[in-house]
Amino acid sequence: MSTAMNDFDCDVLVIGGGINGVGIARDAAGRGLRVILCEKDDLASHTSSASSKLIHGGLRYLEYYEFALVRKALQEREVLMRLAPHIISARRFIMPHQAHLRSQWLIRAGLFLYDQLARRDLLPASSAIDLRKHVAGAPLKADMVQGFEYSDAWVDDARLVVLNAVSAAELGAQICCRTECLDLQRRDSAWYAELGNRQGVLRRVRARAVVNASGAWAAELQHRYSPTLPRKELRLVQGSHIVVKRLFEHDYAYIFQNSDGRIVFALPYESEYTLVGTTDLEFKGDQNHPQISAAEIEYLLNLCNHYFQKQIGVKDIVWTYSGVRPLVDDGKADAKAITRDYRLELDQSGAPILHIFGGKITTFRKLAEQACDQLLAALGRSNQAWTAHAVLPGGDLFQAMPSNQNVKQFEQFCEQACSAYPFLPSTLVRRYVSLYGTRLHQMLKDCTALENLGQEVLPSLYQVEIEYLRSCEFAVTAQDILWRRTKLGLHCGPEAASVLETWLVAHPVV
Repeated sequence: MSTAMNDFDCDVLVIGGGINGVGIARDAAGRGLRVILCEKDDLASHTSSASSKLIHGGLRYLEYYEFALVRKALQEREVLMRLAPHIISARRFIMPHQAHLRSQWLIRAGLFLYDQLARRDLLPASSAIDLRKHVAGAPLKADMVQGFEYSDAWVDDARLVVLNAVSAAELGAQICCRTECLDLQRRDSAWYAELGNRQGVLRRVRARAVVNASGAWAAELQHRYSPTLPRKELRLVQGSHIVVKRLFEHDYAYIFQNSDGRIVFALPYESEYTLVGTTDLEFKGDQNHPQISAAEIEYLLNLCNHYFQKQIGVKDIVWTYSGVRPLVDDGKADAKAITRDYRLELDQSGAPILHIFGGKITTFRKLAEQACDQLLAALGRSNQAWTAHAVLPGGDLFQAMPSNQNVKQFEQFCEQACSAYPFLPSTLVRRYVSLYGTRLHQMLKDCTALENLGQEVLPSLYQVEIEYLRSCEFAVTAQDILWRRTKLGLHCGPEAASVLETWLVAHPVV
């Protein structure tokens, strides 16, 4: 390893580049703090890119009397839709009724409460439906005749992480991907860290405070750096998903009940596919490399085959992914019943260190806001919260501030973008809009003809997009580009990663 050393001084060192870490880094930088974030892998490499891709209140949490969590999540749902209208969109969900699982009155009561717990400006209310007459009933088995329809939202989870990191960087934060915290010591009312990246470059950092946002590793860091606090224990729960070719042609999503009390989603995904998940199993393996088990695959396939007319098997699966959810251990034996709420623990026995436990994507912004409130108080600062009123990069479709117009007129923005770039296929422009929003103009600023996009390295992946992702969104490898910045890995075939990696090596960043 190189012995080159660089010294940095900051207010806050954030450890972890998942959704909680980048959310805190963005909020803190916007409040005037000097921030450094280190992530040992790529942004969203772990749990934050392995979700069910939903911004939702968590309908099933009502059964466990998690009313405060559901209300908080429902309040955030439309806030986030306004902050990122290009990557978050409304979705109507269909729940086929199975009388032997939950009664109609229980579901009606739950949906009524779901509708009433928070104000809705963008999403319609729930309703009962006749599946024999509804388009969403056609792919289902004939014995499913009654159902319910309600609203939640869909999100590109990995892009939500990346856009928060981009915003944090534009506010002055240093985002250090593939950089591990090798050593951390508290002395003289400050933290002293040694960060090392994969090129062997070391950084020494002096920080007034530290945030432990390391997700599945958070309890381990708390035990190590806050020995005076009661030991926090996390329940690591694996959630796995499968992706198959489209099982239905409409844009509705499904929420399926199962006899074990769990629910599973079947979602339209990437135009050509259906995303099915998630499972809830206690996790005991390598946190860096969770993998779907044969039992989980069988579980998800069986549930699909119970509801859909079209029967599928292992051969129909085109992709799987798994994530480890670090849930706060509240004593419940059943993984599906463990709270999805978060906990913040501030240790001020010396220089402050704030430990982040649990949480879900929907409430990340609120978590970050509360975390920064605590950090600023510990550092003797008092800058006000601001993130509810500032769109994420690319979200200013018509107005610079969060607005209903940006959400409701998304399709109009797509049409305007297609008109602005008539030399590009409309499918390509729409893909750019759904990933980059208004930032597509930055990416295409010198393009007046298709050939200006440069080499088409893979189908619909042009040099101009690769260069934008490397220069503006911290992408380094083919996996970063194909699976976390985009989902082109699903569309470009099994050789895509090696083709792109070869190109990246041949075209180093200058």
